Amino acid sequence: MYKKITDFIRKTYNNSEIIPLHVPRFIGNEKKYLNECIDSTFVSSAGNFVNRFEDMIKKFTGAKYAVATINGTSALHLALIVCGVKRNDEVLTQALTYVAAANAINYVGAECIFIDSDKETFGMCPCKLTEFLEKKTVLREDGCYNKKTGRKISACIPMHTYGHPVKISKIKKICDKYNIVIIEDSSQSLGSMFQGKHTGTFGKVGVYSFNGNKIITTGSGGMMVTSDKNLFKKCIHLSTTAKISHKWEHAHDEIGYNYRLSNINAALGCAQMDNIRKYIKDKRELAQKYKEFFKELGIEFFSEKKDCYSNYWLDAIIFKNKKERNGFLEYSRNSGVMASPLWTPMNKLHMYRNCETTNLENAAWLKDRVVSIPSSVRL
Repeated sequence: MYKKITDFIRKTYNNSEIIPLHVPRFIGNEKKYLNECIDSTFVSSAGNFVNRFEDMIKKFTGAKYAVATINGTSALHLALIVCGVKRNDEVLTQALTYVAAANAINYVGAECIFIDSDKETFGMCPCKLTEFLEKKTVLREDGCYNKKTGRKISACIPMHTYGHPVKISKIKKICDKYNIVIIEDSSQSLGSMFQGKHTGTFGKVGVYSFNGNKIITTGSGGMMVTSDKNLFKKCIHLSTTAKISHKWEHAHDEIGYNYRLSNINAALGCAQMDNIRKYIKDKRELAQKYKEFFKELGIEFFSEKKDCYSNYWLDAIIFKNKKERNGFLEYSRNSGVMASPLWTPMNKLHMYRNCETTNLENAAWLKDRVVSIPSSVRL
């Protein structure tokens, strides 16, 4: 079975010696825009390509405002600050997620609460979220509080895992009831939609990542999007070291961050955005090929759910047990076909082992069975 899978993947990617998990594709104006950027001499955080890139993301996603940052983690950090998360507050997020969200929560001095995953979407489970809030919290005039710790629960960060939309409408309804701000971790899901609306635009704030392994890349980069003008202005201010505008004086009115994306990175992003629809089309065609192949083998392929449109950032399969999963990972790696398990759940990392959690049975089940397989655009 393992050989059949790796042979099919090799054939799909023209029998290359090594098949990476996900690599960037540069098929458009990348060199042209980079040369224009260099010729302009504006290669740092000032330059036309930064604004142009933000405008392209706004137009593509329907977001009202966008702020380009040096990476997705910095965008999450800023999002938490502008959404009012304070030191010693608590933030709900997934246990089965990439570490960036938990790290950003700690940057602001807040504490993580890890919620179990949903088996259908791999994202935050609305049922487990509801159960926790109903049993473990109390709603007061100024917000939702944890009965056990007495701390305010200020925000919730659900992630659209592997590009597939989480059950965002249910999560939003729950969080609205408890006056908890939603910050969407859409770092993997640029171009994915739920009921025709782009991920990243449901919450108070959304965050995208443009790391080298994402569907489009700026080399390193991120973006915060919002429909709130005041949050946008605050984010712009903080991302540019909280500098006060003046013809010649250098003054700052609060602690800021040097988080603004560089013009040279943005130039790369603009060229990538020129082809975003082509990339998504290709990835969805690849997913369909995988789906048909794995159906014949009797292996479940992670597919988009009802009302969802996925960018299929990383394609994934679900084995029957951990032994099968480990067997495939060993075989595929030895065969030069790069595959990867899900992340280590956050509560298993030593720095987050004391954080409060719900029952994490679904996260454990998924961790033991899910493997992502090569998903690069094939153009």
